[in-house]
Amino acid sequence: MTPSRIANLPLILVAASFGFTIVQLDVTIVNVALDAIGREFNAPTASLQWVVDAYTLLLAALLLSAGALGDRFGPRRAFLAGLILFAVSSAACGLAQSAAGLILGRAVQGAAAALLVPPSLALITHAAAGDDKARAWAVGWWTAAGGVSIAAGPVIGGLLIGALGWRWVFLVNLPLCLVGAALTLAFVPEVPPREKRPLDLPGQVLAFVALAGLVGAVIEGGHRGWGDPLVLAVLLGGGLAAAAFLAVEARSRHPAVPLDVFRNRMVWSAVVIGVSVNFTYYGVIFVLGLFLQRSAGYSVVQAGLAFLPLTATFIVSNLLSGRLAHRFGAARTMAGGVLVAAAGYALTSRLSADSPYWMMVPGFLLIPAGMGTAVPAMTSALLASVDRHWSGTASGVLNACRQAGGAVGVALMGALAAGGPERIAAGLRTSGLVAAAVLLGAAWVAGRSEGKRGVTA
Repeated sequence: MTPSRIANLPLILVAASFGFTIVQLDVTIVNVALDAIGREFNAPTASLQWVVDAYTLLLAALLLSAGALGDRFGPRRAFLAGLILFAVSSAACGLAQSAAGLILGRAVQGAAAALLVPPSLALITHAAAGDDKARAWAVGWWTAAGGVSIAAGPVIGGLLIGALGWRWVFLVNLPLCLVGAALTLAFVPEVPPREKRPLDLPGQVLAFVALAGLVGAVIEGGHRGWGDPLVLAVLLGGGLAAAAFLAVEARSRHPAVPLDVFRNRMVWSAVVIGVSVNFTYYGVIFVLGLFLQRSAGYSVVQAGLAFLPLTATFIVSNLLSGRLAHRFGAARTMAGGVLVAAAGYALTSRLSADSPYWMMVPGFLLIPAGMGTAVPAMTSALLASVDRHWSGTASGVLNACRQAGGAVGVALMGALAAGGPERIAAGLRTSGLVAAAVLLGAAWVAGRSEGKRGVTA
């Protein structure tokens, strides 16, 4: 690595983290707005689930191609394109006049977000090439920025809605995108494209259909009933698309998901942790946003402020994760982190509509403490397990799987909580137990990956 690139790493990190922060912020900032959106558009819970999942669904599906696009055209160009599209789609969401229009805007937002995540990580990886310590430091801060923003989303959303209305949870992205673009143009150098390899369009389409089928069936199953013919048909179509996707990827010369990468035990473990963390967090936060306002009777500002403990603990745990991984190893750090988060979800499963706030705080502290410990170790382990020239594609695969897990989490746990205040409270308790069980399984997988290495991509 040249000295100039070392010196510029903090500035490149700020620009790249800014884009990742916007993406993560919009995953959760909308959760405290759902009650207001539902009342204005007279939208049922299923529509509110689609407001959240239209974003994560497109983000998950298109991340598979976004990593390859960044590798092919250069991560800086892809990153700037993502910022522009994100600003335009955020304006469309903020000006939406119906639930359907908002859902469509959120879908485009998710597509734009996909262009931001793998390129931002690839920019950091390239800037820190040849210096493992600098890379780990930069990835830790990049992950911390995303973790804090995803935890701070409900807090910021609550304050914005209380002062300006729910539309500002989307309109606030316009100045943020402008600042991100200015930082990128000023401080981030162009990275030469890695190779001109074609996109895997059949695989991309099949991945989207498979994920949309699964998420759609779960959301509509909670609304229409699990035996509804349409729900069963959508679920079957998604399953067939998933099988076709695996067959296409196994035979493709340029797959969106190189299946050989999963021969590496550490990569497999990182993906399992990532899916489990997003499945549990996205799902429970969705239900919590409704629980606090519709069951516990909090105002939108009070509901937003109730999430403050999650933000503070994320900051501390993200910054400690690197030290823990260096001392105990990535696998043990991931396993320990998800066990702590599992304990937090178990405490959340004990809440009821009349629970005082102090009963919520322990769970709200343990969940981000565990997640913030596990996620940086997960990301660093993945990047250390693949050749750096594949960093964009590898990060795309990891983050696509994570967002897919989040979309399914919202669909499933939202279905458990569909209904009135009592049903929402019961759904939160069930969701907490499901989340704890999923993370216990993820901890077991992470523990088994200790010291095991496979073939790198």
